[in-house]
Amino acid sequence: MLELRPNCEMCDRDLPPDDTRAMICSYECTFCASCVADVLHNVCPNCGGGFVPRPIRPAQARREGTSVVHQPPGTRRRSLKYDMDDIAAHVACTKDIAPQDR
Repeated sequence: MLELRPNCEMCDRDLPPDDTRAMICSYECTFCASCVADVLHNVCPNCGGGFVPRPIRPAQARREGTSVVHQPPGTRRRSLKYDMDDIAAHVACTKDIAPQDR
């Protein structure tokens, strides 16, 4: 099951489970849409993949046992282990390659 991480790993903005600004890569690295667009240029600084909008887990169970109440979001905040110079170099080398070709 997808872990709904509570924050942007770059700017530490809160990203509650129903926030439509949350973006994830295939490893569930989580960033806000602003950081993805303005800083990362759709390049995950951890894996080099692209981003998609994070799905919203239903607030109300439409099927038994399937809602944010039954599978609550994660609480452990994450932050990047790379510095801004490293991220900028990684993004510069990768941003012009389509995510499906990386």
